[in-house]
Amino acid sequence: MFSIPRSSGILLHPTSLPGRFGIGEIGPEAHQWLDALHRMGQKLWQMLPLGPTGFGASPYQSLSSFAGNPLMISFDALRNDGVLKPQDLAMIPAFPDHKVDFLAADEVRSAFLKLACQRFMAQCDSSPLLQHAFDAFCERQADWLDDYALFIAIKAEQGGRTWNDWPPELSMRHPEAMADAMVRLSEAIEEVKAQQFFFFRQWQKLHARAQELGISLIGDIPIFTAHDSADVWARPDLFELDERGNPIVVAGVPPDYFSATGQRWGNPLYKWSAHEAEGFAWWKARLRKTLEMVDIVRIDHFRGFAAYWEIPAAEPTAVNGRWVGAPGDALFEALKGEMGEHVPVIAEDLGIITPDVTELRLRHGFPGMKVMQFAFGADTISEDYIPENYPDESVAYTGTHDNDTVQGLFNSGVGDDTTRTAEQVEAERRTILGYTHTDGSDLHWDFIKCVWNSRSRMAVAPVQDLMGLGSESRMNTPGKMGDFWSWRFTWDQLTPDIEAQMLAITREAGR
Repeated sequence: MFSIPRSSGILLHPTSLPGRFGIGEIGPEAHQWLDALHRMGQKLWQMLPLGPTGFGASPYQSLSSFAGNPLMISFDALRNDGVLKPQDLAMIPAFPDHKVDFLAADEVRSAFLKLACQRFMAQCDSSPLLQHAFDAFCERQADWLDDYALFIAIKAEQGGRTWNDWPPELSMRHPEAMADAMVRLSEAIEEVKAQQFFFFRQWQKLHARAQELGISLIGDIPIFTAHDSADVWARPDLFELDERGNPIVVAGVPPDYFSATGQRWGNPLYKWSAHEAEGFAWWKARLRKTLEMVDIVRIDHFRGFAAYWEIPAAEPTAVNGRWVGAPGDALFEALKGEMGEHVPVIAEDLGIITPDVTELRLRHGFPGMKVMQFAFGADTISEDYIPENYPDESVAYTGTHDNDTVQGLFNSGVGDDTTRTAEQVEAERRTILGYTHTDGSDLHWDFIKCVWNSRSRMAVAPVQDLMGLGSESRMNTPGKMGDFWSWRFTWDQLTPDIEAQMLAITREAGR
């Protein structure tokens, strides 16, 4: 396992941060959050994938595996840079404090980002030093930035349509059409590149501040990519697609605790033979880019590197799929050859985990995840998920972004299984209270104490559990459609008493 001292932290996606511009940003509010983590004695900040989101706003369905989400760009930082003015910010309408309205935020923020980009390019015209910095950024990131900027510019021109619905000469990247688009859309392409310059410059400052405070950032990589992404459009040869760019088979998981029909994610599956043929170069670049931004990477759905659930694209659910083996050993050996023996990866090994998945993880020294919520059923306790049984080489959680909050689970009594009877619900509550030896009034603190006192090298709680919030503050429900990913908090919810209690628990647990 990669080297990290016994430590703890909080799971919070930047979009959930407070702020007046419609969505959490990576400027002053994010730096304020780092200060709060430091006051609480926390040394880890875990977040969800940071890429630009498409329809549905899921961080796990990104338009790029390499780009940053321009919705997170700090307007206050742009004001300090002189590309937005105080009078510009005064014109921005009020947004909800506790929720991201993604459509409204995107519409308003895109207009002001366009203005900021135009002013930035004018600054470059008059400042050779700034122009050099921008040119150097574009050159360093050219391997992905050129394709991404062109993809976003064409997508806007095509009214947001999925790339395989574009005219064939654009969707299939005919050289003459690409050359023409680069000229025709040159202004839009430069704006996309400028936005990425803004994002990564701000992120670099945030990451540097975290390092000053001794806080490690934990990022997240979805195992699969979105079909409607620059990744798949630029390299269709790396994915299982037909001659028109449509997926032949798609990713998902079979029926499980979360869903009786499984989850049909719809992501195209990798053509692993093509990845192996080029020494997994795309994966190397993807992980290398992520580790420029964060210190540790959680890889979502790790079991897909041993075997993945393949669903024919025509199937409406995940029921009629099959398990297909994946070259996980070859991939991880290639990554270690590139980055060293101890790659800082956390394996998300939840769900249907067979011995081959565990063996793959252990062979490559990746810690797995333990989620305390999974320990409890009606009159039963899962020995694998009670904190006293967690191994040192693991990351312990009260819950994840896919779970209900601890208080929500206990208070609603149904969690993700709406088929349970009232008797089963009460039995599960009794099991939880019996295990924690409490009356349930502060169950979120009880869970945090149990997880923090476990042997796991790292312990993490979602910020919602830190604040003792209910189901209304849940981030996501797997396999369901709805208004997810939009939760935000306000600073008054993070009280001095919460900070003091978190610090005391952390010190007592030796983290």
